[in-house]
Amino acid sequence: MTNHKLPTTIAIAGAGLLGRLLAWQLHRAGISITLFEAGSFTPDAPQTTRAAAFTAAGMVAPLSEAVVSDEGVYRMGIFALQQWPTWFAQLPATDAPLFFNNGSLVVAHQQDTSELEQFARELGFILPGCKGYQHVNQHEIHQLEPDLHSNFHSGLFLSEEGHVNNREFLRLIGDVLIQSGIKICAQTPVEVLPGKIVTDSSEEHFDLVIDCRGLGAKKQLGNLRGVRGETLHVETKEIHLQRPVRLMHPRYQLYVVPKPNHRFIIGATQIESEDRSPVTIQSNLELSSALYTLSPAFAEARIIEMDTNLRPAFMDNLPKVDVQDGLISANGLFRHGYLLAPAVIENVLAHIFHKDEKIFDDLLN
Repeated sequence: MTNHKLPTTIAIAGAGLLGRLLAWQLHRAGISITLFEAGSFTPDAPQTTRAAAFTAAGMVAPLSEAVVSDEGVYRMGIFALQQWPTWFAQLPATDAPLFFNNGSLVVAHQQDTSELEQFARELGFILPGCKGYQHVNQHEIHQLEPDLHSNFHSGLFLSEEGHVNNREFLRLIGDVLIQSGIKICAQTPVEVLPGKIVTDSSEEHFDLVIDCRGLGAKKQLGNLRGVRGETLHVETKEIHLQRPVRLMHPRYQLYVVPKPNHRFIIGATQIESEDRSPVTIQSNLELSSALYTLSPAFAEARIIEMDTNLRPAFMDNLPKVDVQDGLISANGLFRHGYLLAPAVIENVLAHIFHKDEKIFDDLLN
């Protein structure tokens, strides 16, 4: 640590995943925090105003995402697998677990095995020597996930992956922030400037402003864009999964993530559009039919929710932390929210507390 003066008052714009985590960590460090949110702060906010973190499946999948990004994402993802349990241990106990570290399974139908083979080749190219995954045969797939369809003859088991019970976590950390006495200004859109927050009716000055508004910062960050994602939530007691399952397909990669209380989140879509209208018939049919091919038992599952949201992304689909005097901007998590948020948070904290080593600075700045 150096002898720089630390801020005593910090404003955080945006109460999504990054905003909540930063408010929590900075309050624990004894700093006065004011948290601004353009929409509702509670999980029951309308889908059209909810942060992307509420829509996400909560996967922490460094291997899977390295295939479509790079080795840096893998490094930050491995850090996340270590950091999430540490953070969860600091929160009040819950009835349902907040973190599952059972790995993930990638499978493909026999006619699509070339997609699986290509996935494995790319994984080996990007992460040579990585021992966090292994090829599995039909018998081994059945041992890992007995309820999957028996026609999957080959797959990959990615042991270095996990997933977060994200909605329960967001609800819990929201309660913690409210009970801590942090000043929370919901339904308050803002403009951010170094050391200053501007609302429709006032200006407030702070030692530091942190901008975590996601797509709400698009006017200031001209190279930021929204990428549409759609999810399907189903409920059934007919099938049990121990871990996320990805289905390789020539047109999309379907993922199914088990959640407590016999629920599952299904997603695959990544659409270059800033349309937040409801899920389309085409997406619903594709998600549902692909889900049925994983196991016919899903045929009797009840659809309990269909959700859409926009992921904030820069042109390279990687997050960025921009540090100025009086203003820090952290944005661009894309579809990697729960995978990369810990790295972004720790980097921002390292700048605020003037640590000699700014973790992942080479990747985020």
